[in-house]
Amino acid sequence: MDEAKRRLRMSNPWHLLATGFGSGLSPIMPGTMGSVASIPFWLLLMQFPEWICWLAIIVGMLFGIMICQRTSDDMKVHDHGSIVWDEFIGMWITLMAIPVISWQWVLTGFIVFRIFDMWKPWPIRWFDRYVHGGLGIMLDDIIAAAFSFVIVWLLAFYQIFAF
Repeated sequence: MDEAKRRLRMSNPWHLLATGFGSGLSPIMPGTMGSVASIPFWLLLMQFPEWICWLAIIVGMLFGIMICQRTSDDMKVHDHGSIVWDEFIGMWITLMAIPVISWQWVLTGFIVFRIFDMWKPWPIRWFDRYVHGGLGIMLDDIIAAAFSFVIVWLLAFYQIFAF
């Protein structure tokens, strides 16, 4: 375990949320594991009216800036791989575009979001490099999610997949 991870305390609510309830501590692909772990929480969120889901996402984004900043400060590393709250919010935004809740559409949203989050085309890469702190940690994933939302919405609108 690296030194930064040793500074984490899962009893600290900031650390617990920032690491996606521990999913970001995975030794392999922590961002992908955080994205996967976000899905059951999104499914719970979807039990509420759509406006409440969007409100929860907006609150999650705003608190996420503070959650990621505090955890990053405690770890003494900017945007450590184990911080995956940004993936949670990114996945939730992306999945709001799916037309129906089915494993095929959830998988489609997951794949599209992971591609944008890992590839980081412009302007995502610019924000990832030049915006720091909690805002920077959150912002590149929010932009990746916006791109993913549009792609998934277009796939559904033009019925590219018949799920």
